[in-house]
Amino acid sequence: MPDTVEIGLGRSARRGYGLDDVALVPTRRTRGSGVVSTAWQIDAHGFELPLVAAPSDAVVSPGSAAEIERLGGLAVLDGEGLWTRYRDPEAELAKVDSDGAALQRIYSTPVSPELLRQRVAELRDAGTRVAVRLSPQHTAELAPHVLAQGVDLLVIQGTVISAEHVARSGPGLNLKTFIADLDVPVVVGGCSNYQTALHLMRTGAAGVIIGYGAHLGSTTHSVLGIDVPMATALIDAAAARREHLDETGGRYVHLLAYGDLSTGGDIAKALACGADAVMLGDALATAAEAPGRGRYWDATAAHPRVPRSAITDIGLADAPTLEELLVGPTADPSGERNLFGAVRRVMGKCGYSSVKEFQKVELLLTSRS
Repeated sequence: MPDTVEIGLGRSARRGYGLDDVALVPTRRTRGSGVVSTAWQIDAHGFELPLVAAPSDAVVSPGSAAEIERLGGLAVLDGEGLWTRYRDPEAELAKVDSDGAALQRIYSTPVSPELLRQRVAELRDAGTRVAVRLSPQHTAELAPHVLAQGVDLLVIQGTVISAEHVARSGPGLNLKTFIADLDVPVVVGGCSNYQTALHLMRTGAAGVIIGYGAHLGSTTHSVLGIDVPMATALIDAAAARREHLDETGGRYVHLLAYGDLSTGGDIAKALACGADAVMLGDALATAAEAPGRGRYWDATAAHPRVPRSAITDIGLADAPTLEELLVGPTADPSGERNLFGAVRRVMGKCGYSSVKEFQKVELLLTSRS
């Protein structure tokens, strides 16, 4: 039975649980972390880490994308970010401070299709697998430029996305029709409930993003009233995936958790709730290679009318390398470095040797709101 609470006469609300509300339960068997694999594969692309770097200009540049690939993850370049608006994005990055209005001005320069094609070509020439994010509103316009240069994965991502967007002027983006005409895997999101996840899976998407990237500076919950209890959202989406598997006779859709992930324990619990990989943003912004220079923002921070994120000043003091952040070693005991070394260790302590197996780990509810 659904866990619902009556909040007034004739109106009930379902309980939702975040990652902080659950804990992992070790089994009688343990494994050494050396025999644990965190590898995952989406379509024909395999990765050693269940990591997708969020499409934020503060985290992903052509240079940092190559380093993330070397370490075993996948970086997603924002196809509507500074690298596709300016020939010298570094000069614009140097202007970013805590002033949201200044950020809006920087992002007011239109996206250049020529630069978009150039950045994709740069990534490909560097030997990096190319993943590019476009917003649902601009996918129809910009996707041909991305596809013409040979993208490996296309990410269509907004705060909230549906299988078919209805607009006042002109036809909206029909994801099912759009994806059916493509030869590359498409990841779509975000979403936060069973029904939307199932509808997105039915479009033919290879992956679905769960969550909208909540982080310390995110104000989506304040501006729009939308929030995602990640544990519940992932478990619901995993149920939708099982339904979709039955419908299609075995077509598996990957789930990417995006938001409120800052430690190895957070990542482990997201995987345990059904995610195949995590999309990290602010957790990577502390790295010495991050182009944001110690600051983090996502695409919603520069929205021209309704910004839904503030610039977070993380700082550059004692900035670790991406290698220390992701795979270690580290001397930091906070859980915010050597993220995937921690994931391998907890998988071993719980007795599982792969991410797929780890999705079956027992969960314990530690609090109830």
